[in-house]
Amino acid sequence: MGEIVSVFAVYVRPALDIILLAFLVFKTYELLVRTQAVQLVKGALILAAFYGAAFFLQLATVTWILNVLGPGLIIALAIVFQPELRKIFMRLGQGGLFRGGSRPRVTQIEAALNAAEMLSSSRRGALIVFARNVGLKNIIDTGTRLDALLSSSLILTIFGHDTPLHDGALIVQEGRVAAAGCFLPLSEQQDIRKSFGTRHRAALGLSEEADAVVLVVSEETGALSLAYESKLYYGLTLDLIRRRLGELLEFPEPTADELEEAPVAE
Repeated sequence: MGEIVSVFAVYVRPALDIILLAFLVFKTYELLVRTQAVQLVKGALILAAFYGAAFFLQLATVTWILNVLGPGLIIALAIVFQPELRKIFMRLGQGGLFRGGSRPRVTQIEAALNAAEMLSSSRRGALIVFARNVGLKNIIDTGTRLDALLSSSLILTIFGHDTPLHDGALIVQEGRVAAAGCFLPLSEQQDIRKSFGTRHRAALGLSEEADAVVLVVSEETGALSLAYESKLYYGLTLDLIRRRLGELLEFPEPTADELEEAPVAE
């Protein structure tokens, strides 16, 4: 018994300690790189590098100044990046750190793209949100819950006509349509194009608060766009959107058979 305890204390416990710490660091890094809060980390590392260099070179004046200003600079950085820090804690509260979740199948994504192409040709606006790691319960609660299979027919029914759900967003989560008619937060960015309407601002706003990918169909121009990671990519081709969704939702390029299987509304 004593030998088992000794082996656990000498080998197993340090290994578990390192594995758990590495996992937490990796997941924290994943959350940081999806928001602008990564700039906060870069700023803190620069300050730490300056302090380390001053301490190593024994620069008494610089070290004294940094010791005096350091706490204030850290607080100032926290205030400046308060929106990004708030988004990180929101993601943690929504289970974004450990969430796995199932992804939409390739055929379902193709069905969404087929519907988006038809809506684009008829100048019908649409917002389709693909949830990833961060849960969107607070967004889903603003709309009408459906829990339905994702298909081009359903998308066209919602956005192709002036239904009560037309002006909101359709949320795809864990491979199913969780809700429709959902309200998205508008973007806080000041330098967004003035020509962008509410749909594009809402898509960009959600991408600033969660790691979701938002497919936008412009009602004015029929242009297709993607919003993710706090950026909006306007006027993309269908093939480019297909590749981007494949990368962001982590599935390979669809095969010819899978493309044929995708349900298309007549």
